[in-house]
Amino acid sequence: MKAKYDSIGIDYNLTRKADKFISKRLLHHLNPNKQGIYLDIGCGTGNYTNELQKKGFQCIGIDPSQEMLDKARAKNGSINWRIGTAEHTRLPKHSTDGIMGSLTIHHWTNLDTAFLELKHILKPGGRLVLFTSTPEQMKGYWLNHYFPKMLEDSIAQMPTLEHVKNAMSGAQIEITGTEKYAIREDLQDQFLYCGKHHPELYFDEQIRQGISSFSALANSVEVQHGLQHLREDIDSGAFNEISKNYENQLGDYLYIMGKNTMD
Repeated sequence: MKAKYDSIGIDYNLTRKADKFISKRLLHHLNPNKQGIYLDIGCGTGNYTNELQKKGFQCIGIDPSQEMLDKARAKNGSINWRIGTAEHTRLPKHSTDGIMGSLTIHHWTNLDTAFLELKHILKPGGRLVLFTSTPEQMKGYWLNHYFPKMLEDSIAQMPTLEHVKNAMSGAQIEITGTEKYAIREDLQDQFLYCGKHHPELYFDEQIRQGISSFSALANSVEVQHGLQHLREDIDSGAFNEISKNYENQLGDYLYIMGKNTMD
């Protein structure tokens, strides 16, 4: 994972920005206070960490990629950026008042170990907010029609909601709720399903480079074939019918909320 994101991190900030709506919901569920210390786990280049800090909250950003952290530090030197992983944060017990993580849990090597670690560093009463997607949700992406092997591999690395809940419960983190998120027309963060409503985005090589499924999992032959097929379907109008076949009520991504209710 570190090597993958050291490579992606070179131009990551060209297409990956903090989305205002996603940031607003992360903040809502985290419910921070100005006296607390908040961790962004798997922070990448710190886009969402910065948004939290701009609101006046004290933040720590942890990521395994030095390339990503260098980019984060260049943008904002006032945040405590640290090398680490969800399984090994190197933070003291009860040192954080809240933790958020955006599109990161599928890169964790062991969910059970990770949640035990996050439980360890989270103060009693502290909140945990994760933004992710589930395999069930990802099967509803029309990207499956054009890049089937890439999506199959992406889905395979994504933990199920049941797996996440079991790992949280095993760490004695109370699951307090979930909230579906559907891609909005004005999405600013160009992650995997950013082109749900704007398929032309996937023809931009920079956007694909900033998405790990395209840049690290995909076969270049499949990508080029899929893009050609997508181009033809957009031009002919067939894309509209294909995308309708993938419409569902599952949401495209998911907020998962938890709370440390025990010492």
